[in-house]
Amino acid sequence: MTTPLAGSAFDSLRLDAVTDQEALRRAYELPGAAAIRKQMTELTEQTQRLIGCSSLVLVASADAAGNCDVSPRGGPAGFVSVLDARTVAIPDATGNKRLDTLQNVIATGRAGLLFFVPGRTTTLRVNGRACVSTRPELLSQLTAVGKPPASALVIGIEEVYPHCPKSLLRSGAWKPEQWLPADAQPTSAEVTLAQLRMPELTIADIERREAESLKYRYE
Repeated sequence: MTTPLAGSAFDSLRLDAVTDQEALRRAYELPGAAAIRKQMTELTEQTQRLIGCSSLVLVASADAAGNCDVSPRGGPAGFVSVLDARTVAIPDATGNKRLDTLQNVIATGRAGLLFFVPGRTTTLRVNGRACVSTRPELLSQLTAVGKPPASALVIGIEEVYPHCPKSLLRSGAWKPEQWLPADAQPTSAEVTLAQLRMPELTIADIERREAESLKYRYE
């Protein structure tokens, strides 16, 4: 007889989870030769152009204890600067000032990037060393979001490769006809109000704060 497990679904599922590389590999076929060969250590002319077309990049990082985080960065196409074939710089536009990503990078010196081009299923993965720079001559070049940033996230590329387009094709992310209607999902204000757990606040309070935040922090 099976004894009911306490805790979350994760606590249950981890009991018989895959714990070694060999067991994991047995669940999959081997990758094709192209999937291995396409990984490079520097940008080609084509991947530099792709970064120049990207207006959205996700930044993955972790702190010294291994706690992970993924944060979006956005701007007009080309807001991420290619400094050379092995270095890119992302301006840190004004946000919530938590500095989660930047603090993680200072702690570990590592980061991973996933570049998106709206309307395209092509994405680009970049992994490598990372640092936070406040060098004035660099920041003065990174004005795509309206003004020099307080700092820039600089990535020293160690791995770069185009990612399989299947996830974006399956999601229909760029197909408005497949998007859920607005009334089928919680609003941003509703989500934030639930997260704050402050009974004295109302939806109207949160909506007003969000409007002010977008007005004064967009650039």
